[in-house]
Amino acid sequence: MHTSPAPSGSFPSVRLRRLRQQPAVRALLQETRLTAGNLVLPLFVRHGDRMRVPIGSMPGQFQLSVDQLAAEAREAAELGLGGVILFGIPEHKDAVGSEAMSDVGIVSLAVQAIKKAAPDLLVITDVCCCEYTDHGHCGIVNKKTGRTDVDNDATLELLARQAATHARAGADVVAPSGMMDGMVAAIRAGLDGAGAGHVPILSYAAKYASAFYGPFREAAESAPQFGDRRGYQMDPAADPGQALREVELDLAEGADMIMVKPALAYLDILRSVRDRFPGVPLAAYNVSGEYSMIKAAAAQGWLDERGAALESLLAIRRAGAGIVLTYWAKQAAKWLAEANG
Repeated sequence: MHTSPAPSGSFPSVRLRRLRQQPAVRALLQETRLTAGNLVLPLFVRHGDRMRVPIGSMPGQFQLSVDQLAAEAREAAELGLGGVILFGIPEHKDAVGSEAMSDVGIVSLAVQAIKKAAPDLLVITDVCCCEYTDHGHCGIVNKKTGRTDVDNDATLELLARQAATHARAGADVVAPSGMMDGMVAAIRAGLDGAGAGHVPILSYAAKYASAFYGPFREAAESAPQFGDRRGYQMDPAADPGQALREVELDLAEGADMIMVKPALAYLDILRSVRDRFPGVPLAAYNVSGEYSMIKAAAAQGWLDERGAALESLLAIRRAGAGIVLTYWAKQAAKWLAEANG
């Protein structure tokens, strides 16, 4: 028996395009929102006066002297950004990164300058040794084991002292990024002992040994002088469960917020962390390589910079990050303001 096809008006009965045809319907159904308040701007600060040094591999980004930070901070505040995160470039480096622990070190001076210019702007400081050591590794190098490696436990004291120094300068949040075992507990004890128990810790809990960090190492002048960081940063090919263990341990040690880094190549990790630890503030770092590859493609006319950047940031939010550290922060805030009229 031959059956005639259903009239074109009723087949198929489920038409998802109905939810896409009208702009007002599309807007009503949007569940992922990207706002300036979700974004944190990384800043590179160095010694000197009136310095705004372009970073060759990161178009539109600069190394700034402290006197240049006031305008940057005021603009970030006016745009409604969620905050800034500081990376220091010291004048002198040594084996233990002494300037990182100095009350007159570059980051301490930068925090004070920003707080004077924009008192309500959230200031996060990166807590690590790699920018300050002459060897470029994230802690004290121990050669007694028969192989060059970072001495995990000896480094913990340096991280605790660095965090306390930043807190005294006025940092609102400290963010340890070295992937040392026990770093959160050591920093929590150091902050509490320094009378800074109110300062939250944003831990780089799942930080991978990524090829996407290349431009950052130029910007922060922190490339390792020998070897690499695979002995302490996570293996991209590792079982994702390792990231969940790292997050769980950091939370148990007193982390208040946690971070996945990089972002775009690790959206699966970001989603897994969000699902396993609901209610825990979650950040993701849209790193230098992710920024620079869009910049480079846009410069060649291969893609639309604004569209690609905002789509990338939206994807990071959709995967579960409430906080996105990104070099696009200022520009994205302006784009979003334009889109909202």
